[in-house]
Amino acid sequence: MSLLLGCIADDFTGATDLANNLVRAGMRAVQTIGVPAAGASIDADAVVVALKSRTAPVSEAVAQSLDAARWLLTQGAQQIYFKVCSTFDSTPQGNIGPVAEALLAELGADVAIVTPAFPENGRTVFKGHLFVGDQLLSDSPMRQHPLTPMTDANLVRVLQAQCRRERVGLVEQRTVARGAAAVRQRLMALRDGGTALAIADAISDDDLRALATATRDSRLVVAGSGLAIGIPALHGLSPSAQAAALPPPRGARAIVSGSCSATTNAQVAAFLHRGGAAFAVDPLRLAAGDDVAAEALAWAAAAGRLGASPVLVYATADADAVREVQSRLGAARAGALVEAALAQIALGLVAAGVGQLVVAGGETSGACVQALGITQLRIGPQIDPGVPWCHAEKPGVHVALKSGNFGGADFFTRAFAALA
Repeated sequence: MSLLLGCIADDFTGATDLANNLVRAGMRAVQTIGVPAAGASIDADAVVVALKSRTAPVSEAVAQSLDAARWLLTQGAQQIYFKVCSTFDSTPQGNIGPVAEALLAELGADVAIVTPAFPENGRTVFKGHLFVGDQLLSDSPMRQHPLTPMTDANLVRVLQAQCRRERVGLVEQRTVARGAAAVRQRLMALRDGGTALAIADAISDDDLRALATATRDSRLVVAGSGLAIGIPALHGLSPSAQAAALPPPRGARAIVSGSCSATTNAQVAAFLHRGGAAFAVDPLRLAAGDDVAAEALAWAAAAGRLGASPVLVYATADADAVREVQSRLGAARAGALVEAALAQIALGLVAAGVGQLVVAGGETSGACVQALGITQLRIGPQIDPGVPWCHAEKPGVHVALKSGNFGGADFFTRAFAALA
């Protein structure tokens, strides 16, 4: 069976975010962890290959993305969807620009739209500038991101700084509002003028649908998850409960949180305020050699904590605390220590009987999923925009991989009710 759509995501939570929107609109979607083995075949309308490439060295991100694209093409994919974060997380060196350029060359494409817009989650693009809610990206908490601080909201300028070969242009909202034909005309004009990557404005779902229709025959699109809402209908699909069906949940409930975003900080605070059982992971103790993971697992197992009421293990902290830790340990070492500890804890929790696991943070999700040996996720019902429940047949757990910036304040408690 040929794939209707082949997708490459630059982190694990972003992959489930994209797959969630495809499933909501009627596509059966499977997320793979990394590139499947040669000869593997998956029965789905769309496959999202989840990579841990957002903050990888540029050369590694490009190589992994090309491997994913080549596998998806062997499965019959006619279009490749390179999924990037809705806050365009990147640095002046990449990785969005270099990966997009490599995919253009691999696919023989001459122009591609680029839009991280997802209005349902407060991400809009106007005049080429990305807004997070009512704030410019550069005024939002993303300006303090520990790995990819976003200090410029002008996406044309941000992407052009990353590109080695291609020129970057703009499809303005007034063009998008005129519909798919106007967008196609603008893209062809940009192409004829030597521009290969075009930031596309979008301030509404109608804009996203117009962009999806305009690029139906494009070999490559580069977008956040928002564009996906318009793709299934182009293949004659419509929303259905069957697309999101998962096995019934089992086992105890737990949350592992490594994100330090403002949103996740609020979610941790709300969980604690409600009296939820929680264990804080201290990066400085990890650096000192303390076996904090073993302590966390012993704490979770004590006094019957593992059960219907979720437990939370978190390394989430506010921006000032993160800067203090990074100043003492270095950003890379601090991140690696926390990821490794939380992955070990997630593995231990599942071994102790946790069957419903929420993981907060893109890097944390990647580390935990890899530690659990998960290779495929079937995408299920949505909890909040951009965050679905998923099921991993091996090791037989339901997982929700939450981007740090997604979800309401009560997400950690409401998520389990959504699955039940």
